Amino acid sequence: MVVMGKVVGAQGIQGWVKVQAFTEYLDSLLDYSTWYVGNEQSWRPLEVLEANVHGGKVLIAKLQGIVDRTAAEKCKGLLIAVPRDSLPEQQEGEYYWSDLIGLSVENLAGEKFGTVDSLLETGANDVLVVKGEGGETLMPFIASVIRQVDLQNKLIRVDWQADYLK
Repeated sequence: MVVMGKVVGAQGIQGWVKVQAFTEYLDSLLDYSTWYVGNEQSWRPLEVLEANVHGGKVLIAKLQGIVDRTAAEKCKGLLIAVPRDSLPEQQEGEYYWSDLIGLSVENLAGEKFGTVDSLLETGANDVLVVKGEGGETLMPFIASVIRQVDLQNKLIRVDWQADYLK
């Protein structure tokens, strides 16, 4: 399963949920008629009855079996995923955000920054949010900074100094 978003709240009284998408394009999740809702240990397939972009920042969706606001509120915090084999193939040097989350980050000198907690879309480029003992570090996801993404060893090597502004 590849995590594509997260339920961030309820919308209205008829069981609609608000979803923060972790996709490059906000509406990418709308391509899937079934979403898997849950967490890394347990997924429940739910048919997407209706969904659309709301306010340009989140998706709202009516999911099978979520019939009222109380049920929608119980979904808050749950992840939205789709099977990996249903995703399009990536080009060389492209990664799904969900593949990057949890990877260790260290610089070329071997200094460890922590692990990727999330990514931000800024318009100009994506930004890694790395959390570690030294706090939170934001790093642009651009070729001059990201020198190697090693999914097999769960490591990102960066050209970034530990004393750069956090």
